[in-house]
Amino acid sequence: MGRELATFRGGPRRGPRRSRALLLGSLLAFGLAAGGQAGVLRVGTSGDYAPFSFKADPGRSDLEGFDIALARAYAKARDLEVQFVRFRWPELNRALLSDRFDLAMSGVTVRPERSAIGRFTVAVVETGAVVVARPKDLYLEIDDLNHPQVRIGVNAGGHLERVARERFPAATLVAIPDNALVLAALMDGATDAAVTDDLEAPGWMLGHEDLALLGPFTVDRKAIFVRADRAQLATDLNSWLLAREADGTLAQLREQYFEIPDSPKLASPLRALLAAIDERLALMPLVGIAKRRASLPLVIPARETLVLDAAVESVRAAAEQQGVPPPSQDAVRRLFVAQMEAGKQVQRAALNDPIFASLESVPNLQTELRPALLRIGERIAQLLVALPADLDRERVVEAARREIRSTPISDASILAIADAISELSARPLPEG
Repeated sequence: MGRELATFRGGPRRGPRRSRALLLGSLLAFGLAAGGQAGVLRVGTSGDYAPFSFKADPGRSDLEGFDIALARAYAKARDLEVQFVRFRWPELNRALLSDRFDLAMSGVTVRPERSAIGRFTVAVVETGAVVVARPKDLYLEIDDLNHPQVRIGVNAGGHLERVARERFPAATLVAIPDNALVLAALMDGATDAAVTDDLEAPGWMLGHEDLALLGPFTVDRKAIFVRADRAQLATDLNSWLLAREADGTLAQLREQYFEIPDSPKLASPLRALLAAIDERLALMPLVGIAKRRASLPLVIPARETLVLDAAVESVRAAAEQQGVPPPSQDAVRRLFVAQMEAGKQVQRAALNDPIFASLESVPNLQTELRPALLRIGERIAQLLVALPADLDRERVVEAARREIRSTPISDASILAIADAISELSARPLPEG
């Protein structure tokens, strides 16, 4: 299958007055010239996952979908040419690491093993895993499917395959390499049920009155998945997404492609900040297991000092870049200390969890997990500086209890994180 499916040039090219050196410098700062052509944004996409990325007309190569529209809008705003590069879900991580593209946009779900190798932007939509079963009156509850004689189809290599294996350990899982064929296998009788999400499922249900829809049974965030070495590209995407959430562009795209009116503002600073903290905590089970296997103690004071110093510097740099006064260093430290204390809870729980203890492969602590935590820390810094002033504490607490959900932590830790965020938002607004 060819790498390039379609090319779209966003916006008019600038005239000769624009310095070629300035243009190249800007693109290099985004990391777009490394591994590709200057002025080109290489977007990995599957093309088989409606309504995120799909071909409406099988006879044409043009792609459509929420993420395709989002990629084109960003390219137009930044005067870039976007090239869509096809990937298959089992090879997503490998393709990103091999520099086939700068970022992936195809309804990519935020998962710890992906966080360990790349950078996620702020989330743009939430989905929930569901099961579509046939015939309609045979399976009335989700647990009715968890039996060896039940064949459950799922897209191979993606988030939903992992979800299906965790939720239906007794069933017979059929991993299908092309997501577009999962529904076909169900309708042909090759499978009895299929796992998808609540945004793709409505398209499957059209015209099929004999299908049952069960769920959702997860809450998942989807975001843009950026190469780890494209730091400034990720930062710029975050700023652009926050602005597009604020001006209603993201809401319009969600309504157009997902038929979600008045959609929740996932790319608002507070929700995005709490989601980033949740993503950081989701890595902690792997951190705990990696420490145990390396014969390292759970608490390493020197390392914690380095993390806190890096956090303060990241927030200072983010504030300087956005032209706003930096928040109190003590308040920044309190937030990261609260995260570290919550992280220790998660690590201790993982060490006593036979599922985590039996993992055959764990990312390397020094070369993968710690750099990933620092990358998420940079996004946290950017979002801290973007917080609106004087947030209501009760609103922050409510949001923290809703958004910090990937790993269980104590309510005291939730409150400590929420209080630190409330304190950080209580800062003077810039003049002018």
